[in-house]
Amino acid sequence: MNTQKSLRQEAGTVGENPVRLDEEKTAQIIEALNTDLADAYVLYHQLHKHHWNVEGAEFRDIHVFLQEAYEAVEAAADEVAERLQAIGGVPHASMPALTEASTVDPEDEDVYDIRTSLQNDLEMYGDIIESYREHIELAEGLGDPTTAHMLREQLVDIEEHAHHLEHYLEDDTLVLESSTK
Repeated sequence: MNTQKSLRQEAGTVGENPVRLDEEKTAQIIEALNTDLADAYVLYHQLHKHHWNVEGAEFRDIHVFLQEAYEAVEAAADEVAERLQAIGGVPHASMPALTEASTVDPEDEDVYDIRTSLQNDLEMYGDIIESYREHIELAEGLGDPTTAHMLREQLVDIEEHAHHLEHYLEDDTLVLESSTK
């Protein structure tokens, strides 16, 4: 690691931004976006965990879905971090900062049946959906329609993934009851 340090911006500060957002308003948006970023990484890791551990008759479809879901979450997190930087913020990048900023509770390290895992994922998606709606309203109220638009577009994908999870959790299955005994 390089020992020479040249600090460009301290974490938790608001720098100038080329889009001319007011510093006080921007600070609120930065805090909200860092929460979204932290929540995204918690969700990303939980989805990835379930992708690794899924078993059973529907393994392949769920395995593929979970990969698509965590890849979408990672892409959204990247977009949030880039917006944070563009408006003068410092995106959280360390595990301690992400953990502290996150508002969702991750599943523990144990491995559960896929139904329990997907229910936990759906619960987390629900919490994130509610947070996004609040942050869209916040950004709009503070005069940042660009951030609100970005979050609104991401919310469409988040809600779609939650909808798919709900379908996986339905009782209908091709697996015969006799094969689960």
